[in-house]
Amino acid sequence: MSEPVLSIRGLERTYVTAAGALTVLRGVDLDVRPGEIVGLIGPSGSGKSSLLHAAGLLEHPNAGKISIQGVDCSNLGERERTRVRLATIGFVYQFHHLLPEFSALDNVALPMMIAGVDRRIAGERATKLLADLGLKDRVHHQPAQLSGGEQQRVAIARALANSPRLLLADEPTGNLDPTTSGAVFENLYALARSQGVAAVVATHNLELASHMDRVFALKDGHLEEQAR
Repeated sequence: MSEPVLSIRGLERTYVTAAGALTVLRGVDLDVRPGEIVGLIGPSGSGKSSLLHAAGLLEHPNAGKISIQGVDCSNLGERERTRVRLATIGFVYQFHHLLPEFSALDNVALPMMIAGVDRRIAGERATKLLADLGLKDRVHHQPAQLSGGEQQRVAIARALANSPRLLLADEPTGNLDPTTSGAVFENLYALARSQGVAAVVATHNLELASHMDRVFALKDGHLEEQAR
């Protein structure tokens, strides 16, 4: 069996609020391997986003160990955390956060160019990713000229542009109608699988979650694997 791309042990997260301490993660353990799509379900406020933010090195947990591709990232400085994020992790959010003044092609190519990829090569890869997501004829359209589903497909292509080993998606279809939601998820699933990416997808959509390799529910700060 392949080694996990993401390995979490004993993750704890507590927030200080006006009403007192709020603990949302209590000793969470999780392994996600290459090519595996893992679903994360639970009500709003259950800690799904906190878990993804910690796994993506965007937040510091109160306790626990996070390893990415076998490297313990728990105590890395901010510069090293940023380097790991850029080189290893792709993010997709509920809202696409595309740059409105750029075309779909440029939105996808930009992260590669920031990482030092030649403009021509970045453009070629962006074109292929968009074509794989059914947007071959929309590459030169700006976000305002695209439907909600098309915008989210561009966001998925952007997240996969730098060939991450780990994809973290927080309600990636939560802003779409059921039909579009299913189509976008199928695109995400197929492309992540074909690239061998380890993915964790937080969703309220139980129908979509049922198609993932494994599904975990966050309850009272603990992960519970769901029977299939």
